[in-house]
Amino acid sequence: MATSTKRDQQSREARARLRTEREAAARKATLRGRLLVGGALAAVLALAAGIGIYASKPGIPGGAGDAGASSDSVGKPFVRPAHTSGTDGVVVPYGKADAKDVVSIWIDPRCPFCAGVETGLGPTLKEQADAGTYRVDYHFATFLDGSFGGKGSKRALNALGAAVNESPERFMDYLQVLYKNHPAKETDDTFGSTATLLDLADQVPGLRTPAFNQSVKELTYMPWVDKVSKAFHESGKTGTPDIEINGKRVNVLSGKGIDSIAPESFKRLVADNLKK
Repeated sequence: MATSTKRDQQSREARARLRTEREAAARKATLRGRLLVGGALAAVLALAAGIGIYASKPGIPGGAGDAGASSDSVGKPFVRPAHTSGTDGVVVPYGKADAKDVVSIWIDPRCPFCAGVETGLGPTLKEQADAGTYRVDYHFATFLDGSFGGKGSKRALNALGAAVNESPERFMDYLQVLYKNHPAKETDDTFGSTATLLDLADQVPGLRTPAFNQSVKELTYMPWVDKVSKAFHESGKTGTPDIEINGKRVNVLSGKGIDSIAPESFKRLVADNLKK
């Protein structure tokens, strides 16, 4: 009887262990499935204290770890747009080159929260940079192409490169136009169409020069786009939008949808973080 009881107990323990292992395996499989879905998208909408931000995923195609060359770059020589700065021109500055204060902005052309920041604060950024309050340094990410499929982020950045090659002012105006017409959904590859990018450029007076048109149609600046994308990957930034004033990260999202904080609130943030 004692032997039978011992066997029964061992059998129950074995079944319990098996059940625990199966449950753990099921949990692991579910988690792995979630991670794969997030990895395939590679842009997770993080909601922290009501703040929206698109996060790139290291080591995933299109994420922060994906700095490979675009297929649109194949066979093209590297051409650096005029009026850019940094190694290989990976930074697009606007304002006085010797400005004491700098507002640094990291954005992805397909990112809706970036659109909220630029449409809400873009005119203020331009106004204050024109007044000499600070210089704006734009850094671009393109991970949403890999996250959701398509070529919109990189092709829009190629067109922005063509715009800054014309002038910093036309770049700023075109950036505003693009974000005012950003895709309704991140999965929409609206900017993957060069025809669309050219049509939108009609809204910027003087932008549609033969050189601009050719660069957008022929994807002239795609090797430059790849270098800009790689610079974002190497920057340690994990998502967009990301904004710093003199190296101090600040939040400019209102927490209400994709909207930014009000221009006056942003000006107070700037005033609090300018060099004394």
